[in-house]
Amino acid sequence: MSEVSGDLGKALRALRGASGLTGETVARRASMSPGKLSKIEHGKVLPSVVDTDLILTALGVSEAVKAQFLEQARAAATEETAWRLIHRTGLWKHQQAIQAIEEHTERLRLFQGQLIPGLLQTPEYVAAIFELIPGLSEESRARGIAARLARQQALHDRSRSFHFLVCEHVLRWRICDPSIMAMQLDRLASASRLPNVTIGILSQNTRMPDFPMTCFSLHDDRLVIVETFHSEITTRDPRDIRTYVETFDRFSSAAVYGHDMRIVAEGIRDEFLREQESR
Repeated sequence: MSEVSGDLGKALRALRGASGLTGETVARRASMSPGKLSKIEHGKVLPSVVDTDLILTALGVSEAVKAQFLEQARAAATEETAWRLIHRTGLWKHQQAIQAIEEHTERLRLFQGQLIPGLLQTPEYVAAIFELIPGLSEESRARGIAARLARQQALHDRSRSFHFLVCEHVLRWRICDPSIMAMQLDRLASASRLPNVTIGILSQNTRMPDFPMTCFSLHDDRLVIVETFHSEITTRDPRDIRTYVETFDRFSSAAVYGHDMRIVAEGIRDEFLREQESR
């Protein structure tokens, strides 16, 4: 463990002490276990930038103090976490960490070229996804599904806005039975009518401005989370954020929205329904 990371942990512990908050309270607010917080504070675990941000938010420090600590975290911590490590510690814990990030996001922009976005998934679709993950116990699967569905309450917070971009091939990507896919597409169409939700579909009939190399989420203009096959990458570098904002805007300009978006989704839904009826 580096001296920098040890100093960061000690500084976070000192901040908590000055705040008068207990480790249990801060850990709960930061969506992590008291044991993990203790290890961070004692320099035994290297905190990620996300961990540091969640702890600082839980402590209620000023933006100036937060900026100083996050810069130190960037210098000390990797921004990449392998999925095997996330699976090992518990997917439901990861879902709770993402929920904590989303709770502090006023404007969420998400590009998805792999699956229906988690905030828009039906319970049946979520279950099908978790069935594809090898080695999950029944308890971990159930807790992971529940944690993902709990995140969806955020859509009903009118003070926040959500902008989703979904590639058309995602709507056809068969991870479950046609009947479940049809319900999922109904859910997509209905969610698009929420006043604070914007859903765009990148039609296969439209020339694209870029390649859907990976999926990513933009949390205001402060944080980007990128998913690859082997890891999740988090960056707060303004240059990286600018790249993803520009990429999102290019895809957004090619997407269909509103009535046209629902025509695409409902057309694919009807294909699944006809297939189900013919069985």
